[in-house]
Amino acid sequence: MGRKNNRDKGRSGVVYSTNSDYSYDYEGDNEEDTLAPSDQNLKVMLDKKSRGGKQVTLVEGFVGTDDDLKDLGKTLKSKCGVGGSAKDGEILIQGDHRDKVIQILQKEGYRAKRVGG
Repeated sequence: MGRKNNRDKGRSGVVYSTNSDYSYDYEGDNEEDTLAPSDQNLKVMLDKKSRGGKQVTLVEGFVGTDDDLKDLGKTLKSKCGVGGSAKDGEILIQGDHRDKVIQILQKEGYRAKRVGG
């Protein structure tokens, strides 16, 4: 096992192609376009798993770019007055703010529903 060069990241086993028209698609380059708020089906739930007993409000189901996800997460965090994070298609808001998050999302035009207890 030798060291990989930085230019080799994302290439899964393609070494050489004799096809002059060959174009390799890197895995990280195909980010999904952001759906309109009315086309989003967001699930809002309370989560306590792997968080040291602390509760977080979890918003799942966002389809779009990471920048749009982070913008929505920033809006929710500021309107709830708490911290959190937005990555991998999920938004985490510290504490139990399910009802407030659903109201904010619906006011912004998103289809959001409460899932779980």
